[in-house]
This record gives sequence, structure tokens and C-alpha cells, in this order.
Amino acid sequence: MQQFIDASTPGIRLWTEQRGPADAPPLLLVMGAQATGLGWPEPLVDALAAHHRVIRYDHRDTGRSSWPFEEQPYRIADLAADVVAVLDGLGIPRAHLVGLSLGGMLAQMTLADHPDRLISATLMGTSALSTTPYTRPDGTTVPVGELPGIAPEVLEMWARPVEDHGAEAEVERRIAHWRVLAGDLLPFDAGFFRALEHRVIEHTGHYRVGTAHGRADVSGMLRTDALAGNRVPTLVIAAPAEPVFPPPHPQHIAQAVGNARLVEIPGMGHALPPAVHAPLAAAILEHTGAVQPAG
Repeated sequence: MQQFIDASTPGIRLWTEQRGPADAPPLLLVMGAQATGLGWPEPLVDALAAHHRVIRYDHRDTGRSSWPFEEQPYRIADLAADVVAVLDGLGIPRAHLVGLSLGGMLAQMTLADHPDRLISATLMGTSALSTTPYTRPDGTTVPVGELPGIAPEVLEMWARPVEDHGAEAEVERRIAHWRVLAGDLLPFDAGFFRALEHRVIEHTGHYRVGTAHGRADVSGMLRTDALAGNRVPTLVIAAPAEPVFPPPHPQHIAQAVGNARLVEIPGMGHALPPAVHAPLAAAILEHTGAVQPAG
């Protein structure tokens, strides 16, 4: 079922889709920067929807949601407020929350600011919104600013200007981007990502590249103390081939966020290819299934 709901900012609307039994525990999927809800692959959504009322949505300036940034700039914090707006708009008091990349940051902000709205959280492909140093296994500590940065090949691709050479050329550019984001531990399935991007373009209605989230105000995102005191059961997915927030970023999140535990998905990078769908779904469902929602 698809429907539009009001975002946290008046006049902005967000596309949502629900799948699975209406009376099952709700699970909200939050995608990364400039990614539509269709970035959550169909097989993964279907696996989760066998046990949950799964909701995915298009961030503002993606997909079928409003594209307001040029006339109405906003903060990343506004995107975090949209998470709660989606729950409100669909009449959901509390939900399991799964966030990837920027979505993982929005999930952390929701954990910190609205823990009463969450049953559990799952964070992947992201970094801690915390200044708490990372403690290595040998007991030594690393300041957050000294943790590994984004891989050079990713930065180089992000620095390239995007030129319009038509829809098919744009699809091929996106496939090359996914190839870098996927890492080098699993075979790359270009056909899967090509089909994904064709669906995204058809869903969106155009192939223009959005840049709003990269230009949005990032101030006020840190939640060090609130995350340290978190009591919402939280799963952190460790991806050994992650090129954007490489290890030990997941380990750092598991330390910086209270009540968190770590599970590694073999071969996973900063993408969701077919090889990770089953183990990722299993990890998420084991986590959500172990949580008893409070009344």
C-alpha cells in the first residue's frame, strides 16, 4: 500500500509504502543520502515483511516525495524529524527502526530524541554521532577524529562532476558507483544494480541527480550523552568491506551506544547486493524477534 504523508516541515509530502500484515509489529526502513525507499531491495523487504508491517519511504528530495531544497533549504535534523513524521502520519506509536548510512545517523538521532517511539533499532553503514573515543581490544583509545576515513576511490568518484549524457549513461554511472561502494569481498552483480536503478528512475519519474542532502546543514547532530544512555535494544551491523565507514566504525558505534550489540555480515560493504539479503534479514529478524514490545 502506497500513500503520501506530511513531513515535519509544512508543505512537504513524503511517499511511503507498506508491506506485510497490517497487525504485525511495524518496522521502518530509513535509507541513506539521496536514496529513495526503493534502495531497500525487494527480496530483503519481502523477507522482513513475512514477520513485520514494513514501511519504506522516500526522503524529501528523492523519489516521489517533495523536492523543496532549492527554494526551502533544510537541516539533516529535519530529515531526522521526518522519521517521526512518517510514524505519526501512519498512526504508528512505536516501531522497529532500521537505518543505513545517513539513515543510520537519522536512526541515532531518533534513538536519542524519541526513544519512546522505538521498539528496537538496527544501524548499518554509518558512524556514531558521538565524541566518545574508540577503545581498541588492547585497551588503548582512539579519538573519533582519528578513525579511518572514506576510501580514496569513493572520494574520487564523489568529487567528479555529474554530466547529463542521457538516462542510460546515468544508469551506468550509478552502477560504477555501486561497484565502488560494494567493496571487494563479494562478486559484483552489475545486473542486479542495473535493474535497481531502472526501477528507481521509473519510480522517480526522472534521472536527475539530487545533491540536497550533501548540502544540508549538518549542525547539531551529535548525541553523545543521550546515545551513551540508550536503553532501546540496538543492533549494529558490521560490514568488513565497508569503504565509507570502514572498521572499526561499527565497533565504535557498539561502544558509544548503550544497549548495543554487534553482528557481522560476511563480505558486506556499503551496498545491499543479493548475497547479503538472506544473512542481513536473518540478523534483523533475530534482533526484532528477541525484543518484547512494551505496552
